[in-house]
Formats: sequence, structure tokens, C-alpha cells
Amino acid sequence: MNEQTSALVALVNKMPDPDQRGMYCADIDKEKIEGAIAKILKGGRDNIIGVIDMLVEPGKGDDVKAHYALHCMALHVCKLKNDRPRRRFSRTLASQLGGDRPKEVQKYLVRELQIAGGKEVVKALGALLVDEELCEPAAQALAAIGDGAAEQFHSALSKASGKCRLTIMQNLGVVRDVKSADALKKAVSDEDGAVRIAAVWALANIGDADSANVLVRAADQAEGWERTQTTKACLLLAEKLRAAGRKSEAVRIYRHLRDTRSDPAERYVRDAAKIGLAASD
Repeated sequence: MNEQTSALVALVNKMPDPDQRGMYCADIDKEKIEGAIAKILKGGRDNIIGVIDMLVEPGKGDDVKAHYALHCMALHVCKLKNDRPRRRFSRTLASQLGGDRPKEVQKYLVRELQIAGGKEVVKALGALLVDEELCEPAAQALAAIGDGAAEQFHSALSKASGKCRLTIMQNLGVVRDVKSADALKKAVSDEDGAVRIAAVWALANIGDADSANVLVRAADQAEGWERTQTTKACLLLAEKLRAAGRKSEAVRIYRHLRDTRSDPAERYVRDAAKIGLAASD
């Protein structure tokens, strides 16, 4: 172990030890920890990667202090008035994604990017959207970052399959990517029910007025749980349209649901539609 590595290990070792429950006591020495974190960050990229190198797969060693240090660094750089340290930190973490590091380690790096990352790392996170193990945390990080996320989800949709495709579709709704509306409309008739439900919810949350007929038709044809979820999507779309000032389009949806949901089990739909109509006057 060279002198630089030894110094870094010593700084990381200043992080507190958790108790038997994995919790940290309230009276930890914040001044000591903050001082150690500042010194680690002063060492730049080499030190950040040095801490990342201390992370191991679960059950392969004790890396709790390295985890703690990395998390503290993420919080620290977000508090600084100068944004350059945050960008440098996040770019360094992003540079370690998609390679040979264990997937559990990469998941942890992605979670820290959800805290400290910005537009500078969305491409690196977008590349993980087709990885079954990393897709979900990458999607969460992208949605949290927001800026530039929609483009990554949109680009990845045509390349993804299975769980990744489902996650991407759900998040296209979260980030409200209008450009993906056509692809989502096609997915409304997918053979997979989970995909159909994800597609109708995404279209509804996007507030795409041109999707109204597609969603209403899908809700009318669906059965059971899917009918319930698709009908909820219709109500959500109507709410979005009403809020956007497109009351006439919202009214058409509300009236259709009020007039077609005659089953006693769907009384809540009729009631919701009537409330929506009253609010649209």
C-alpha cells in the first residue's frame, strides 16, 4: 500500500461505525467526518475512485465506511455554492458505470448519482436502461435529475425488452415525454397486460389529448384489474386536460365514463366522472 492509498484509507476509517442494527448514533463527531470528507474531495478524481475501489459485493468484505464516505461526499458537493465539485464528483461516479465492477456496486453508484447527479451524467445513466439489473435504479436516478432524462428514455425504448421496456414506459409517463406518445399508443395493444397498463398510464400522465380515444377504447374493452387501471388512466387524462384548459376534451371523457359504467361495482367511476363534469362547468 503506497503512501497516498494509506492516507485515503485513514480518512475513510474516520467514518463512524454503525451499531448492531446498522444505525448511526445521533452524537457522531460531525466535525471530524466533515473534515475527512473535505480532504478526500481535495484529492480529486483519484481519491473518489479510490473510495469506490473499496466497495465490494455483499458478503465479500466490510465496506460500510466506504459507503458512508461516498454518501457523505454526495451530500457535501450538493451543498457547495460552486457547482464544479458536484459535476466532477458525479462525472467520476458515472465513469465507473457499465464496466466490470460488480452490479451491486454499480447500483450503489447510481443511487448516489440520484442525489448528486445532473445533466452531465444522463447519457451514462441512459446507457444502463437496457441492463436488466441496473435499469430500475438508473431510471429512478434519471427521473430525479429530470433535465435531459426524457431523451434518454425515448432513445432506449426501441432497444429495450422485458422488464427494462416496462420500466422505461412507466418513466416516460413520469417525465411526460410527448415525443414518445406514438410509441406508447402502439403499446396499448401489446400482448402483455402489464405493458398495456403502463402505456395507458404514461399517456394519461403525459396529458396527450390525441390519446383520448385510444385510452377510452382500451378501457371499454379491458376486463378485471386491467379495466380498473385503464379506467383510472382515462380519469387521469381527463384531469390533465381540464387542468390544461382543454375542458371540452375532458368533458367528452367524463361523459363517456358516466354513461357507460353501469355496473354497480363501477359506481365510483360514475361518481368521479360526475365530479369532473361539475368541475368543468
